Amino acid sequence: MSLTRVDYIAPWWTYWLHNFPHINLRFQPTDKSFQPEDENYQQSLIFLGCVAAAGLGLNLLCLAIYLSCLCCCRKNEEEETKKPNSCCVTWSAVAGGLITCISVGVGFYGNSETNDGVYQLTYSLYNANHTLGGVDSLVTGTMGSMRTGLHQHLARLDEIFATRGDYVQTLQFMQQMADNVIKQLLGLPDWDVAKVDLATIADQTANIEYYRWLTYLLLLILDLIICLIACLGLAKQSRWLLTTMMVFGVLTLILSWTSLGADLAAAVGTSDFCVSPDKYIMGQTKGIITADIVHYYLYCNQTLSNPFQQPLTIFQRSLTTMQIQIQGLLQFAVPLFPTAERDLLGIQNLLNTSEASLHQLTALLDCRGLNKDYLDAMVGVCYDGVEGVLYLCLFSILAACAFTVMLCAIPRALRQIASREQDYDDIDEEDPFNPRARRIGSQNPNHTNLHSFCSYSSSMGSQNSLHPPAPTVSNPPMSEYMNQPALFGGNPRFENVPLIGRGSPPPSIYSQPYRNPYSPTMRATYLSMTEEQSRHFGSDFQA
Repeated sequence: MSLTRVDYIAPWWTYWLHNFPHINLRFQPTDKSFQPEDENYQQSLIFLGCVAAAGLGLNLLCLAIYLSCLCCCRKNEEEETKKPNSCCVTWSAVAGGLITCISVGVGFYGNSETNDGVYQLTYSLYNANHTLGGVDSLVTGTMGSMRTGLHQHLARLDEIFATRGDYVQTLQFMQQMADNVIKQLLGLPDWDVAKVDLATIADQTANIEYYRWLTYLLLLILDLIICLIACLGLAKQSRWLLTTMMVFGVLTLILSWTSLGADLAAAVGTSDFCVSPDKYIMGQTKGIITADIVHYYLYCNQTLSNPFQQPLTIFQRSLTTMQIQIQGLLQFAVPLFPTAERDLLGIQNLLNTSEASLHQLTALLDCRGLNKDYLDAMVGVCYDGVEGVLYLCLFSILAACAFTVMLCAIPRALRQIASREQDYDDIDEEDPFNPRARRIGSQNPNHTNLHSFCSYSSSMGSQNSLHPPAPTVSNPPMSEYMNQPALFGGNPRFENVPLIGRGSPPPSIYSQPYRNPYSPTMRATYLSMTEEQSRHFGSDFQA
């Protein structure tokens, strides 16, 4: 591992957010230092949320004024003015849909970046917690073996070597060395307290981040669904869909501004921490860990002296001295006291285990491991985390703009739909071009109020109001009807013109001009209509 330290440099956006005005609820400027326990600092973050709430109020006020003007200033729309309005609604819907899609994409990216940053923070906290837990375990184990195991072996050897004063003095010297080791270990910080704090912070952060990520995921999906259903309602011109989506659009607009306030406060607060994290950490660890130890791990500079160098050196020397004493006793005392060999070998194994623990403890207490975890946590929070929160702020702004555009377009669409339905209802039922009349006539063949468009006898009523047809006349002469060349001028294009109801004879088949293709019913109908017209109009229409 390289001995050069990678310095932590806060990104530019954290300085930009840190320079935001910090004003409490009494409109007084406060200190920009990260002090989450301070009431004024908390109020400065709440003030940012209130700014977003003011933006929401202004947005809703503008929408209310717009809707009021739309309802109160209704104009008579002509055919020329309907097309631009319809085009305006269409382009507004397209713009709102595009902005919504862009905002959802930005939101997904920001949500993922924030989650990655918080995951890196919790991962680093868990790694640091594991390191401190290993240190605490090694220290506790070594102290326990020195206090209990070594003490028991030395007590039995003291009984065995009771007749030899020099051996007893050696045992007393070893006891002093063991007490010295314990004293040095007790001089180390209480890592168990710090370990518990890191574990608690990591667990709480992971839980909060899970619910935050899930909430934003649901909000993104909700925005997308509302946009799609609103576009579907505009395409199908469904009034109830548009009305429902308008209500949900207002709700989503409120959620967007709320998320903007929360994200802005979180981004500014986190940036205040990222600008000078060492200052806050040293303040939090005051009274638990000494300042030189915290400074050693935060900066990990090779020019700084290791605060654990002296106790670890004393630990190593004490173990070496004890091992030398044990080797001498094994060499000279065991031939005289064979029963002491077992306890001497037990002490030797205990010292070997303590020496292995010393090497592990030296590696764990080195600043490079914990400093790497610290740098990873800062990069996760201040780079990925704050960047992701900024993207979420952008998502909230874009979503608010998109739903504002849609809320402006939907009332116009509802107005146009209502106008079309009113114009449709105002069509005369007797109008032959009325599609509704045509549908009714096709669905109800017995309808009696529909007249032929080309009939000049519509004032007489329907065909069903005529007198019953005269008795069937069989095969009248051709001259009784008409002379086809005189009527049509020899032009075959009049052959397909409907003449029933016009007081005109049925057309002949042009390809067979002198055949009699008409049934008795057709002839009787024609004769009865001719007689009725003659009685009604007299000689007005006589040639």
